[in-house]
Amino acid sequence: MAHDTYTYDVLIIGAGGAGLRAAIEAANAGVSVGLICKSLLGKAHTVMAEGGMAAALSHNDDRDNWKVHFADTMRGGQYVNNWRMAEIHAKEAPDRVRELEAWGAVFDRTPDGRINQRNFGGHRYPRLAHVGDRTGLELIRTLQDHTIHLGVTVHMEHTVVDLVLDGGRAAGALAYDRQSGRFHAFAAKAIILATGGIGRAYSVTSNSWEGTGDGHALAYRVGAELIDMEFVQFHPTGMVWPPSVKGILVTEGVRGEGGILKNSDGRRFMFDDIPDNYKPQTASDAEEGWRYTQGDKSARRPPELLTRDHVARCINREVKAGRGSPHGGVFLDIAWIKEKLPNAAEHIKRKLPSMYHQFMQLANLDITKEPMEVGPTTHYVMGGVRVDADSQMSTVPGLFAAGECASGINGANRLGGNSLSDLIVFGKRAGEYAAEYARKNPAARVSDEALARVERTALEPFERGASGENPYMVQKDLQQVMQALVGIVRQESEMREAVQTLQQLKARAARAGVSGGRDYHAGWHTALDLRNLLTVSEAIALSAIERRESRGGHFREDYPDKAAEFSTINMMVKEGAGGMQVTRVPIPPIPDELTQVIEEQKS
Repeated sequence: MAHDTYTYDVLIIGAGGAGLRAAIEAANAGVSVGLICKSLLGKAHTVMAEGGMAAALSHNDDRDNWKVHFADTMRGGQYVNNWRMAEIHAKEAPDRVRELEAWGAVFDRTPDGRINQRNFGGHRYPRLAHVGDRTGLELIRTLQDHTIHLGVTVHMEHTVVDLVLDGGRAAGALAYDRQSGRFHAFAAKAIILATGGIGRAYSVTSNSWEGTGDGHALAYRVGAELIDMEFVQFHPTGMVWPPSVKGILVTEGVRGEGGILKNSDGRRFMFDDIPDNYKPQTASDAEEGWRYTQGDKSARRPPELLTRDHVARCINREVKAGRGSPHGGVFLDIAWIKEKLPNAAEHIKRKLPSMYHQFMQLANLDITKEPMEVGPTTHYVMGGVRVDADSQMSTVPGLFAAGECASGINGANRLGGNSLSDLIVFGKRAGEYAAEYARKNPAARVSDEALARVERTALEPFERGASGENPYMVQKDLQQVMQALVGIVRQESEMREAVQTLQQLKARAARAGVSGGRDYHAGWHTALDLRNLLTVSEAIALSAIERRESRGGHFREDYPDKAAEFSTINMMVKEGAGGMQVTRVPIPPIPDELTQVIEEQKS
């Protein structure tokens, strides 16, 4: 066993917003920190988060506060959220945003010089601190600079194959260098997973190539519990044309700045279907909706800014009814605001510079003059590693998780903008409590036998050689199965078919083979990614079958209504003797004082 071996107090897997914020907090606590990232530092998928980060700073509307943010988050999550996580997030997000500003983040400003905030779906008041439509990039830039300043060791372009335990406690990991294929062993007193999402399990997704469910699957294979895996968010607006860019995100900020959705008949169809619980807060006509986007405090938000799950289903309905755009989406129109603003083109370019550039470069379309074609794209998974709300530690001692690969705060549906503030709030907490755990516990032992087992597993595709299954074809078939059978609209017969097909795909993945050397071997990397993709896909499908109702991002055609029996439980997935096991776990009751907060905000 000839490994380079690295030893840290805290090892962080993933260098997006959550991983970097965790690294900063752990390093400030005085412990040694190692950071592993799958791509180059600064290239994590967080950079694709465009619209802003939600925090009740109250800069644009003094009626906003943590209680309104908490109530919005709980309502958006259909009340199956971890209420304690939602409370912590709403209370601590403003301080985390101000901290970023102090570290050098250059936010857009209000006329009086404060951080500017914009409207976003599901948020009662303008709440998203933003940098044009490039907020994630500014977040990563700021955190990356601070992380390097603190001297954190970064292992770039490394992928973790598996975690290693010592007596049931997280102890280390085996990773490989994606350039050379060389293995590296890591030992740590505490490990933080911050690996992001699972979007690459679907054929149409806004996620980068990294989103293969690595953290979810790593945690699952060492006995951690996953919850809420049935709740997958399909962002309503991804590009649908040309085919080479299908799924690339079109920020909700377009709608926050006044963009409207229309079908092929020119009808603004979102006014046709407003859920009862949102009617008191939704504009009654187009004029009121426009005034809301321009900061009129007496106006209510337009229906385009309802929650993402609802908007995505409305778009899906229009397309299925034959009222879609030429390439299978609908029209998102921001150019129409020239009817309201004399300098509309310049306004759009200033507020949405990335969107203007994206459509000009990729679709040869000027969004200041023409509507965009958009449709739902797999964007985010609300499900992930089950963690303690305060510390972010999983059910495996010494193993923590934060960001998209953790679960709890969002319940059945995430509000736009909550993801970036989630990263910094719970990344900070994960780093803080992991450092504390490392200080209180002795070094764990990483056995050579365990590392050897992981290495053998990783090298199996080479043993099978070119005569084995093509890993790219297995991945493509997996993505098509999930897109077709466990997508926006679900029913039991189709999902059971998906589960059966996933078993066949598992067998094919076990036969996947590659030839040649290990350096720069994308086929080998894909073969290893399949283990994780198949795990998260099965967890999504089995959890979705078990939740026989429609709630948030989970819509059952055969059970279209909410059911009381599912309103107080989460679906939990864990590895059992016979394979993946799904059980119902009760959600602790919301304290009376927080129940009162929710009730006060319903009007």
